[in-house]
Amino acid sequence: MNQLFHIFKVNAEEAQRISEVPNEPHNHNFEELLIGIEGALEHFIDFETTEIQAPFVSFVTKGKVHRVLPKAVDGKCEIWGIRFKSEFIPETTFQLYSLYHHQANIQFEREQCFQRLMRISELIFEENQQKQPDFAIIRQLLSVLLSMIEAERKKMLPTENDNHKTQHLSFGNFLSILEENYRRPVGVEFYAEKLFMTSRNLNLICQEIVEQSVSEIIETRKLIEAKNLLISTDKTISEIAYELGYSENSYFSKVFKKKSGQSPSSFRDEMRNTLIS
Repeated sequence: MNQLFHIFKVNAEEAQRISEVPNEPHNHNFEELLIGIEGALEHFIDFETTEIQAPFVSFVTKGKVHRVLPKAVDGKCEIWGIRFKSEFIPETTFQLYSLYHHQANIQFEREQCFQRLMRISELIFEENQQKQPDFAIIRQLLSVLLSMIEAERKKMLPTENDNHKTQHLSFGNFLSILEENYRRPVGVEFYAEKLFMTSRNLNLICQEIVEQSVSEIIETRKLIEAKNLLISTDKTISEIAYELGYSENSYFSKVFKKKSGQSPSSFRDEMRNTLIS
């Protein structure tokens, strides 16, 4: 997906079409949120296949191997699909990764909260259909949507065991500290000391929850913000590198190209052409 954001709806006819074409397990370079209003979803993720009936919410993080197969129930299928790049809401990315770790699908009740989710999805779709969509509005609506889903998720999911709960608390604290300091040239030891734990323990927690080391998470957060700044500002590559704690512009460009597959300037040109067209 080349766009920063895309929203669509799957109906019974589209679900039938999807079922008739090859659909092997795959991964993608964007985050995907699915909101099931009618029908069902057969979901292969974390090497297991489950089927969930609407109403449901499903979230697939970037890079995770999965396969989704929407299905009609009693001839009905209505599923909102929301796809977005990490840099579209950079401050939210890792929170989503931790919240949906080993819990991609959530069953909902047809109560007031789910009705609100449906209406917010419609508002996002309506704004995105405008000739010149206001992405600031879409970001705000998407953030509200995710916050409402998380509030309901906390009510519905079973209580975690003490060790699992402690890990997630520590990871959440790490993310909060990271959000305040990722622009600084500091490493794993800095964050471990702030959390009163060893670097090894912090790495183990991060590997368990998001399957990334602390260093990888720090670099990924910097990369997400770099993409955000390249898209939303006219700052030079050197200015962005300095703002994100890189002492050398060449090293920043090397890391950026290694992780994203293109140079910062190529990424900026491509995304600006995409947003204009």
